[in-house]
Amino acid sequence: MSRQEAAAQYAAALKQGRKTYHDCVLRGRYPYPQVLDEIISETMVAGQVDLGVVEIPIDQIKGTKSAGRRTAFAADFMPLLDVDSEFGAKWMELCTAHLGDEGIREPIRCYEYLGRFYVQEGNKRVSVLKSYGAPVIPGYVTRMVPVWSEDPEIQAYYDFMDSYPLTRLYRVRFSRSGSFQKLQKALGYEVDHVWTDDERRRFTAGYTYFQEPFRKLGGGELNITTADAMLVWLKVYEFDQLMSLPAGELSKSIKAVWADIQALTEPIEVKADAPEPRDSGLLGRLFKPARLNAAFVSDQLPEHSDWARAHDLGRQYLEAVLGERVTTQVFYGVRPGGEAERAMETAIENGAQMIFAVTPPLIGACRKTAAQHPDVRILNCSVSMPYAGVQTYYGRIYEGKFIAGAIAGALSRDGRIGYVASSPIFGVPAGINAFARGAQLTNPNVRILLRWSCAEGNPMVTLARQGLSLIANRDIPTPDRIQEPWGLCRAEGGSFRSLASPYWHWGNVYTNLVRGVLSGGLDVLAPRGPQAVNYWWGMNSRAVDILLGEDLPDGVRQLAEILRRGIMDGSIQPFPQAAMEEILHMDQLDSCVEGRIPAYQELLPMARSIVRLQGVYREDIPPEKEDPIL
Repeated sequence: MSRQEAAAQYAAALKQGRKTYHDCVLRGRYPYPQVLDEIISETMVAGQVDLGVVEIPIDQIKGTKSAGRRTAFAADFMPLLDVDSEFGAKWMELCTAHLGDEGIREPIRCYEYLGRFYVQEGNKRVSVLKSYGAPVIPGYVTRMVPVWSEDPEIQAYYDFMDSYPLTRLYRVRFSRSGSFQKLQKALGYEVDHVWTDDERRRFTAGYTYFQEPFRKLGGGELNITTADAMLVWLKVYEFDQLMSLPAGELSKSIKAVWADIQALTEPIEVKADAPEPRDSGLLGRLFKPARLNAAFVSDQLPEHSDWARAHDLGRQYLEAVLGERVTTQVFYGVRPGGEAERAMETAIENGAQMIFAVTPPLIGACRKTAAQHPDVRILNCSVSMPYAGVQTYYGRIYEGKFIAGAIAGALSRDGRIGYVASSPIFGVPAGINAFARGAQLTNPNVRILLRWSCAEGNPMVTLARQGLSLIANRDIPTPDRIQEPWGLCRAEGGSFRSLASPYWHWGNVYTNLVRGVLSGGLDVLAPRGPQAVNYWWGMNSRAVDILLGEDLPDGVRQLAEILRRGIMDGSIQPFPQAAMEEILHMDQLDSCVEGRIPAYQELLPMARSIVRLQGVYREDIPPEKEDPIL
């Protein structure tokens, strides 16, 4: 390279540096490279680890170890000093060496803290290589280990430190703990798989190819890493597809899941009330459908599953209420994965504008179908799924549990009441605690003996043998199943008699959702906002209710009705100080509850799949190949 060419390169870098400097000043940002010594103190560091020579992603170099000549560089390490300065001369010498026969071979020396690198020796080498768009630079790295805390960034970094020995890549950085395990699954590896050199090169090539269109679409403005976005993409597409897609098609595929990528930066929005009928406005009246075709997809058959039967009765109720304004299709007994995806594709070919997938295991098929058909509204019956493209719906059954608890407390003679919980999934601890609070309302000294149907044994029989006469069993699936021991039961001579039970009314849920679309609301078949949405409706939306047995004393029945009306009008709340998000993600039990949430290893095999998808500790469970990646 000639001196003239080196000068031209410096001039271009200088122009970029000064632009970056002025942009930072205008936006109120620090215009120079960050200084590690000014960012951290000794109390923030648990120790240091020498990593040797590492291939450092150049876009993760954020500053310098000490102040030094930081004002010679803009925040992006482009130069700020004139071309005829001593600094400029040395920069151009390095520029000439970079394009010479030997190149810049001496590794830089730097410190790394929370995945960001701070240069101790080699600032100008970084500047030169950045000006040429080099993706990596070799460097001797000393890792500064942060002191452990509950801060999400610290937790994610500790997760990264565990994964680094497996990948030896600093590019594989996530902003949320547990993500690396999901990446291993998405790539077809076991959780503890150590990457080979070929696998490392293959992933790096795919990552680099993905990064460019991701950033062009605005990914650099999101508070997430490229690896975060790539994992979202891999939940819909296969890694083997990545390098085979032309650049334009790859960009389209990223756009298809862009709402879900954006949703990573936003909390899940919990909508607590069904939409009120309203004037949809001119645009709503122009685009709202006159009729709606809705498909119902289940991995279970109504004749074999109370859950599937309850949802099918909800579908029939929807047809009865809306008549000719709605047409339904059914695809029952389809396996999650490819079979469910094909069923949804068939439904869309047959005109489906909405798809209700009535069990959580279908979430993977929902996500893939939503990416391919952004004009179809797809909903999954589950809670707390972090996707903007697939909305979820469920019922606040804890409201009915509160009333059942009040009934139990009023009827209890010794203050000991049994409670059989289903599985440790979102909403179940809230149901336990709501029942306990209801019982304490009518019996302040009550004790709730908690057992789980997802663990070994027969909890109803066990509690009855312990002398408990009142036991809260599983909720009644549909109001016509009153002959079985559902809900709050009285144990008598080895048999159980139902006294009261909360239940879901899926017909009201489906009618409200479809009516919302027909009226021009609920985004009119366009659920592509930047935030994941969970419809979590309760008694005020008629999504849940409580069935009272005929044998209840009149005074207890009147109390139950008062509580029911109070919950419906909002004057009575089981958790008056808690936000909906807190209630949904509750994972602690009230002090009057004798028992605990079982660990994953204690669950029966048949209960583990739903806990993987909806469990209160799902982020701590390593993913398995047969499960969708959440």
